[in-house]
Parts: sequence; structure tokens; C-alpha cells
Amino acid sequence: MTRDEITAEIVAARLLKGLTWQELADAIDKPVVWTVAALLGQHPVPAECGKVIVDMLGLDESAIPILAAVPMRGGLPTAVPTDPTIYRFYEALQVYGGAVKELIHEQFGDGIMSAINFSLDVQRKPHPAGDRVVVTFDGKFLPYDWTAAEN
Repeated sequence: MTRDEITAEIVAARLLKGLTWQELADAIDKPVVWTVAALLGQHPVPAECGKVIVDMLGLDESAIPILAAVPMRGGLPTAVPTDPTIYRFYEALQVYGGAVKELIHEQFGDGIMSAINFSLDVQRKPHPAGDRVVVTFDGKFLPYDWTAAEN
């Protein structure tokens, strides 16, 4: 069984059983965004957590070591995402990415925001004109170390 096949089984079983992503995250005591990303194939799932997920969803136990393996991260099926929700993030980064980069360099210096030492949160915020989606990226600043390149 491949990781992609297990992911498809997870998505189908979750819907069939009427479970929310939050319920799965609570069952393994992990943040919901991390849990969803992991179960969609972006993070290795510790074996003890994999066992809980497999039991909750009624999957074959042979999925546990595959869930625990380090995955091939990233990648979308197309260069420009076609799913409207994902495309809006792509669009927002096209419009605001340069500004965000400039502000990071101005406020922190020459470096990047880590996507490894990182957390992500999605919240709903009531608003009179329609509820708002609040997405928080929280990554450690990693300065470039050009002196290391000299050695």
C-alpha cells in the first residue's frame, strides 16, 4: 500500500465515520493543522499516534509503518494550484509576497522564516460583513550566515 492510497483511505474513512479533523487531532494529542497535514501525507506520524488513527478509522494495521515513514513533502499536482482555496494563498503570495519579504528583511535582517521550526493556525473570526479566515504562520527567523560560506 502506498502513502497516497493510505491518504485516500484516511479521507474516505473520516467522512464515512463522521469524524472531524479536530477529533482525530484530539485523539492523538497533536495540533489540528499538524494532524491534517500529517494525515494528508506531509509529516511522519509517530507509530503510537498511527495506531490510534488506524483504530479510529478502521484501517489495516499495515498502514502504521507507512504513516510513520518520512514522506516526500510538498508538491502540488500542477505548477499553479487549481483548487480555489489553495489558489487564493498562491494569489495572495503573488500580490503580497514581495512586501512580506521586504518587511522581514527590514525588521529582522537578511534571512528567512523557517518552515521547519514552525507552527500554523487557522481560526474563524466573526465580522459584520462576513466571517473572516485568520491564518497565522509562526516561523523562527533564520539569518543567512555568509561567514560559513567563506570557510
